[in-house]
Amino acid sequence: MSEKIAIRTTAAPAPAHTFSQGVRKGPFVQVSGQGPVDPVTNEYLYPGDVAAQTTRTLDNVKAIVEAGGASFDDVVMLRVYLTKREDFAIMNDAYGAFVTAHTTGDVLPARTTVFTGLPRAEMLVEIDAVAIVSA
Repeated sequence: MSEKIAIRTTAAPAPAHTFSQGVRKGPFVQVSGQGPVDPVTNEYLYPGDVAAQTTRTLDNVKAIVEAGGASFDDVVMLRVYLTKREDFAIMNDAYGAFVTAHTTGDVLPARTTVFTGLPRAEMLVEIDAVAIVSA
């Protein structure tokens, strides 16, 4: 049976609460929900700019995926949480640009988008991920 391992990287923000940035068990990498936080200062970035927040959030997700031994191509699922329905098109454009730039081939990750409240007022978007490490 494979061991469950906490993923830790300084290339993404440290968890603000009692959870890991990500967890790997066998080939599976689960990334905790990430927001638009600078990993060096732990400051929330780009207030009011959902496109910039989406890109920064995906940078954080990608850093944790890579720290878990996977690549962005190994991501099979991304879940996007938005605070405002009217931000969907802008988020979707930024998301699409990032995902296509970091995916080789033509199989993009699956995705779910949910409209909800988030823990911090500054957060317009939060994203988590599942990756399966290639053999």
